[in-house]
Amino acid sequence: MALQVAANLTTMFPERGPLFTRYAAAKAAGFKAVEVSLPYSETTQRLAAELSKNGLKQILINSDPGNIEGGEMGCACIPGKEATFKDSLDKSISYAKALDVPMIHIMVGKFDKNHTEEEHARTLEKNLRYAANLLNQEGIVGLIEPKNSITFPGYFLSDFDTAVGLIFKIDSPNLRLLLDIFHLQFISGNITRNIERLMPYTAHVQVSQPPNRSEPLSPGELDFTYIFQKLKAEGYKGFIGAEYVPSTKKTEESLEWIKICGLTF
Repeated sequence: MALQVAANLTTMFPERGPLFTRYAAAKAAGFKAVEVSLPYSETTQRLAAELSKNGLKQILINSDPGNIEGGEMGCACIPGKEATFKDSLDKSISYAKALDVPMIHIMVGKFDKNHTEEEHARTLEKNLRYAANLLNQEGIVGLIEPKNSITFPGYFLSDFDTAVGLIFKIDSPNLRLLLDIFHLQFISGNITRNIERLMPYTAHVQVSQPPNRSEPLSPGELDFTYIFQKLKAEGYKGFIGAEYVPSTKKTEESLEWIKICGLTF
């Protein structure tokens, strides 16, 4: 069975305008599933109406990052911000439940120079344990995603070994890995072997072409036809999140890769 692609409406269809207008564009392009990194600019009522009207399934949101314009990317790792993290998680869960979203990407935050790396690590583990327990009660899976330090300088979770270590230590079915191939290439390379070793921990995959974060078959570093075949060979059956910025003027003109790579809408 072909892997199914979910359009990321935070990055795709920017030419259509605000987030709520992009659901209809995704449906018109043929998508049946979407993900949204940053849904918090809209009310749950408006987004739920767009999902229903367009017959779409939303599979993922990111947790509330805080003041992203001011550089915040969550606070799960930041000592002293545990209460803020819990409030943020509650808000994220309320969006997920209203939109029937099964997965939340937990944004861990940036390194705070006022605290040591060890303090950050302890805080992150404590907050992720709390999140895993709460998400278990809600029937939602929490995801953690390492982000490369070139594109996202200062992001605390910047390597896959640390992410896997946290997942292994916390040992909850409600804390899994978001495997973003763009970040994997920047952080580790060695895509084949890393897919093999990371797949047992992975609940969701996102794709874009390094170095410009464009559509998978645009000029760049990786052979995505091979990568999708490898994901299937390793038993991956989840969605492929298309978290890319189209290199074309119209997003629809960037979608040929789905058919060429043997994927489906």
